[in-house]
Amino acid sequence: MVIDMELQEAKDAVFELMKKKDEIESNLRALKEILDNNHVGMSESLVDSEGYPKQDIDVYQVRRTRHDIICLTNDHKALMTKIEEGLHKVHALTKANDVQQAINDVTNSQETEMLEPFLRVNLVSPGSPAENAGLQVEDFILEFGSIRYRNFKTLTDIKRLAENSRYKAINMKIKRKSEIIVLSLTPRPWAGEGLLGCNVIPLEAVER
Repeated sequence: MVIDMELQEAKDAVFELMKKKDEIESNLRALKEILDNNHVGMSESLVDSEGYPKQDIDVYQVRRTRHDIICLTNDHKALMTKIEEGLHKVHALTKANDVQQAINDVTNSQETEMLEPFLRVNLVSPGSPAENAGLQVEDFILEFGSIRYRNFKTLTDIKRLAENSRYKAINMKIKRKSEIIVLSLTPRPWAGEGLLGCNVIPLEAVER
């Protein structure tokens, strides 16, 4: 899904920004130690009352350190702005993803509710394609490829689709007790009769 890809990219981008932020903060701590070792901060004068560099301070080092701190502090502020923007994007995409997932869940639920069983399995032969696909006796068939309750007419429809799908997987939706299960059945010749190795009977309206 496009939203999933965008969300992952946004998360990766924020993660990279966070790594850079940690690196800058580590460098700032190291620079602060240099000032601490010289017993100065960012604003104290580096010359004595007569205008000469103080003897107990490495003036060049302190000036260079202060300059680096100012630059890194500005970089840190800009980075924090980008991180905030990135987090907003992640939040928006997460919300959009949740909405899309909810829509998909409702759509799938509605599709399942619209499906009605039209066949009941009353025989599955051992070693058959049907058994290999996981079909069981007393399963109710909701979908057999493109065939559903609304367009099913006779068992000839099933036989014709199986013939036309020889060695090609047919997706099936079945109802087993209260559970909806998706199976993949590949019609093919086997040791027994037919291409499926199962027997199904049309449901009467009362059985639905």
